[in-house]
Amino acid sequence: MDEADQPLPEVRKPLISRTLAEWKTLAILGGPILIAQIAQMANGVIDTVMAGHASAEDLAGVGIGSSLWMPLFLFFMGMLGVLQPIISGYNGARTPSKIMPATWQGLYIAGVGAIIMILLLTNVHPVLEGLNLEADTARITQGYLSAFAWGIPALLLMTALRGLTDGLGHTRVIMAFSVLSTLINLPMNYIFIYGKLGLPAMGGIGCGWATSISNGVAAIALLTYLSRSQLYKKFHLIADWAKPNIPLIRYILSIGIPIGFTIFVEASMFSVIALFLAPLGPIVVAGHQIALNVVSLLFMLPLSIGMALTLRVSFLIGAGVPDTARLISRSSLILASATALVFAILLFVFAQGISALYTSDAEVQAVTIRLLMFAAFFQVADVIQVTCISALRGYKDTGIPMLIMLFSFWGVGLPLGYVLTFTDVLAPAMGAAGFWVGLTGGLASASLLLGWRLFRYQPTSADKTLGD
Repeated sequence: MDEADQPLPEVRKPLISRTLAEWKTLAILGGPILIAQIAQMANGVIDTVMAGHASAEDLAGVGIGSSLWMPLFLFFMGMLGVLQPIISGYNGARTPSKIMPATWQGLYIAGVGAIIMILLLTNVHPVLEGLNLEADTARITQGYLSAFAWGIPALLLMTALRGLTDGLGHTRVIMAFSVLSTLINLPMNYIFIYGKLGLPAMGGIGCGWATSISNGVAAIALLTYLSRSQLYKKFHLIADWAKPNIPLIRYILSIGIPIGFTIFVEASMFSVIALFLAPLGPIVVAGHQIALNVVSLLFMLPLSIGMALTLRVSFLIGAGVPDTARLISRSSLILASATALVFAILLFVFAQGISALYTSDAEVQAVTIRLLMFAAFFQVADVIQVTCISALRGYKDTGIPMLIMLFSFWGVGLPLGYVLTFTDVLAPAMGAAGFWVGLTGGLASASLLLGWRLFRYQPTSADKTLGD
């Protein structure tokens, strides 16, 4: 798929053959996306493990700093992620002249986003004071964020350029440079955290510098590749420069902001739950975090399939074959449900072994095993909702899905979880398991409403000016 455009469907084939062919395309698109997602996740694991070996204060500083920059980045990542279906749609419609103007508008948005993130993350003193952190932890957190801020332009640059590469079906490109960033981050962390090669030991602050350098090198390498690769000779950043186009920027933001806000709402909800669980004690919090980490890791596969589905649906709509787009949207629910059931069985069967991999503390293991039982049902609902919302993003339908997710998370999941966790109104107080039941209820609500939206949705006539 990296060497050619996405294939057009052969509509005269039997239904099953067409479905299997589309699933194969999803696998080819989604495989590199999965590796890229895991590589990006590995950076956080590397930072946590290496900072933790420096000191508890360094680990806390990096953890708090990450919790501050990650929601902001996820918002801009979601917003810029709309470039992928937009460009994929242009690619399907065989209108290459519209691809670089859209890419450049994304770069302008990324530039503004980088300025906003830098200003916010280098002025977090009021937030840190409000958290009543110990002086050393606050110093490390601020130092980590100040160092991390230097790499924000590179991070958002790569996020915007992913719209071009993924949108053209070349998902292995970002995979390669994500892996490169991870490979650079590991030795840079070692050098800066522990003070090697004549440098002073920086502890957790060194994680920020290592991340900035790895992001910067990966971004420069990506720009070099795009400028020299024969694959992108039709899409040259400098030769095909486009000035700011306000209507096109407004169009991108009108679709992208709801995506960014949806992701931000989901991320913030998990942060709020962690705060609610804190009074239940460190054992409960540790078990919750382990269960959440396991589910997050498993979620990488359906998330990658969903991202590939967004690309494919938008390509097919652009190519003028909405029937095949409808086929892959609906049949992907079968694929997603099968994946979810396999994961649920694995969680039931191997819960004890999984908990033992994370901790040797018997009490934490007991909490983790109990929560993984609920997590099995949670991730089934999660997989179905991400498949539905990914297909809708391929149709560039983002406003109503955002409202559905807002209602399901904050109107159903969080209130239900709180009631089940701390009160006896609906059942005897369940502790941390109550939030997992609440989350599952919220995701089930999202799955039903998004599924209804997907099956009822009919693409409208395109805006020819913007090539939608």
